[in-house]
Amino acid sequence: MDSSGYAIYVRGLTKSYGDVEAVRGLDFEVRPGEVFGLLGPNGAGKTSTVEILEGLRPRTSGDVKVLDFDPELQTNKLKDRIGVCLQATNLPDKITVKESLTLFAAFYTRTVDGDALLKRLQLWEKKDAGYATLSGGQKQRLALALALINDPQLLFLDEPTTGLDPQVRLEIRDLLEELRQEKRTILMTTHYIEEAERLCDRVAIVDAGKIIAIGSPRELQEKSATQSAIEMTLNLPWEGGELPGWPDAVRAVLSEDKRHINVTSSKPARTLVEMVKWVDSNAMELDDVRLNRPTLEDVFIELTGKKLRET
Repeated sequence: MDSSGYAIYVRGLTKSYGDVEAVRGLDFEVRPGEVFGLLGPNGAGKTSTVEILEGLRPRTSGDVKVLDFDPELQTNKLKDRIGVCLQATNLPDKITVKESLTLFAAFYTRTVDGDALLKRLQLWEKKDAGYATLSGGQKQRLALALALINDPQLLFLDEPTTGLDPQVRLEIRDLLEELRQEKRTILMTTHYIEEAERLCDRVAIVDAGKIIAIGSPRELQEKSATQSAIEMTLNLPWEGGELPGWPDAVRAVLSEDKRHINVTSSKPARTLVEMVKWVDSNAMELDDVRLNRPTLEDVFIELTGKKLRET
């Protein structure tokens, strides 16, 4: 197994619970500095996979290396180098924010400045507050602080914004964007498709324990059977009869007022260039043009038959 050069390297990973095969032969790798997303419906095998990578659960079979460590055999060495932020973190009600950070810092051989971390995550004013008094957003920011106290090379984020109100979710996403800009390696799961589109360099869509698609959000969108739509509005009605057959256009419809053209295309960039040339050659002008590509949600539904947030 040549795992050199990868932050995470997985080949043939399986995990069974009795007769139930939760993970059925996953193959993927995560490069240093990459944000990699695992998307899938509940029961797809995401949590089992992440727990194996974190060293929390033994695998049934397959080869796994995380930061060049075997998470099952070199668990303590691995845990010293990674940070983990769970969907829900529960601490004793009366422990203060600063006490919890000091406690977690004692688990590692190296730490960062805890006070600076609290200030960065907007928790400094709450440093002496008990855990039970924190809001949901503050608890999640504290969970991120605990995950970052050892300056980890690799962060595992398990649905870090689930259950938070929209404003807090946006704040957490901004923090994750900062971590992304720092070129930290991040593996995340999420139930928010726009979160994956915004934050992830690549995503793997997992269903029934197998990866059914992998690539950047743009690559998956371009591979989708769902076609892109071009909406064009002319300054004057088109009176020249039928619309031309533009390259890669699957369908072209002219509105009743003959000013609005809707085109479905498998290669929208190429089609759009030819449409603009056609407008110019007929001495017309564009009032508006829009290109609507398939979203990552469209791809997810196409592959799994389910909406991510409904799973």
